[in-house]
Amino acid sequence: MRRIGEPDRIVIIGGGISGLSSAFYLQREAERLGKELSITIVDSAPVLGGKINTLQRDGFVIEKGPDSFLARKLAIIDLAQELGLENELTATNPNAKKTYILHERKLHPMPAGLVLGVPTEISPFVQTSLLSWGGKLRALMDLVIPVRKEQGDESLGGFLERRVGNQVMRRIAEPLLAGIYAGDLKKLSLLATFPQFAASERKHGSLIRGMQANRKASAAAGALPAAAKGGTFLTFKGGLSSLVDALDQALSKADRRLGVKATEIRKLSAANADPAIGVERGSLAGSQDGSLPRLAAGHEQAGAYEIKLDSGETLLADRIVMTAPAFNAADLLEPHTDCSELRAINYVSVANVVLAFDKATFGLDFDGSGFVVPRSEGLNITACTWTSSKWLHSSPKDKVLLRCYVGRSGDETSVELPDEQLIAAVRRDIKETMGITAEPIFTEITRLRRSMPQYPVGHVDNMKRLRERMAGELPGIWITGAAFDGVGLPDCIRQGKEAAHALLGNNGDKS
Repeated sequence: MRRIGEPDRIVIIGGGISGLSSAFYLQREAERLGKELSITIVDSAPVLGGKINTLQRDGFVIEKGPDSFLARKLAIIDLAQELGLENELTATNPNAKKTYILHERKLHPMPAGLVLGVPTEISPFVQTSLLSWGGKLRALMDLVIPVRKEQGDESLGGFLERRVGNQVMRRIAEPLLAGIYAGDLKKLSLLATFPQFAASERKHGSLIRGMQANRKASAAAGALPAAAKGGTFLTFKGGLSSLVDALDQALSKADRRLGVKATEIRKLSAANADPAIGVERGSLAGSQDGSLPRLAAGHEQAGAYEIKLDSGETLLADRIVMTAPAFNAADLLEPHTDCSELRAINYVSVANVVLAFDKATFGLDFDGSGFVVPRSEGLNITACTWTSSKWLHSSPKDKVLLRCYVGRSGDETSVELPDEQLIAAVRRDIKETMGITAEPIFTEITRLRRSMPQYPVGHVDNMKRLRERMAGELPGIWITGAAFDGVGLPDCIRQGKEAAHALLGNNGDKS
């Protein structure tokens, strides 16, 4: 039993970026409030970082997981600055801004002014060879099509098809957005993925006009810090693992249980524990004014849970931050509450295949950052990043680095091909699309099984309902991470910061 005055014991389940951000901001917030915490991070992997995994090999900087993040999402910029990493940030090569889309086995440049697959400049759009004239005219009908009367969520694909037509949705939007979700747009929630699309329709009566207005407003604001300027995407010169290493160092006082799995969460009875931590019913969904929830007054002391590990150890926790994938979180929480909302989140398996070449034998120069592949092309790869062109720090000057992506919703079989077959399939695809026949110096395969959460239609309401229920049935457990409110690194960091503010009773911003 914990005595009054002893540190609050917080166990974070998951050592990926969501868990590490939660721990970092819990530590910062406790210091600010003059509180003492005992933080323990539990993860079944032997190292911290989750999907972030940078390989340094023969002068190459190779990302085996995510390779960058959106510069406009400032949560990760703020964290980098707090960790002293702002000088390590680097933008994409300014001479490699072109992105291509494969159509009928030919690479077509993405028309200027395209934002998330939506045209904001009419002249380049009508000149593109990606669409038929009928497809272009159908897209421009968005300017006169009435606003949807029904309220509530709908599928992202259904929305885009309704506003700009099937050709734009299938040939442009889906392959572009597949890099974020690896999903079927006809099954993904609009409000959970791109709520700005719905807001554009409501406010401007047109998706195109709304995105044009958003683009102008962003340009006029010009409020990005210096570290975030220079490109749409950013990374770190030493790779994204630089962020994990800095968090690891900043969290030197936190305990780790790595290479072990949490197998059970048990609620302690009042007879065996201090007064249980409390959260106001409904507060986990956020208040009406949009502020973050906070713990109920009078419940600063806790001691409510035991967490059993497969190593045989049992941890006591006053509060728990759950950042595990939805299916793992459901396994732990289901004995105590309905987790149907978590079970509704499917996960897609993907892989990436990195190929390194000698420039002298490669026989090709790139003028862009890569290309994406629509489903209709029938290839194994879903995209190819010309990594050494996009990121100048990633490769020696006399070498070339490519990264090919495999797997998406409804098409995951290639992910599990034996290594030799997967490499052969990828090499066939890059030969057919780019004419590359050179022998790679080496290849690196990374399989990320069940790694891409798919937000179903109704996801936002589902998560609100789940958190409201947990506030009453499992007070003191905060669920967060990629399965809930954004899959990108900045989204996960923002959610970690929100978890810290919520658990320590201090509302904060959502930048």
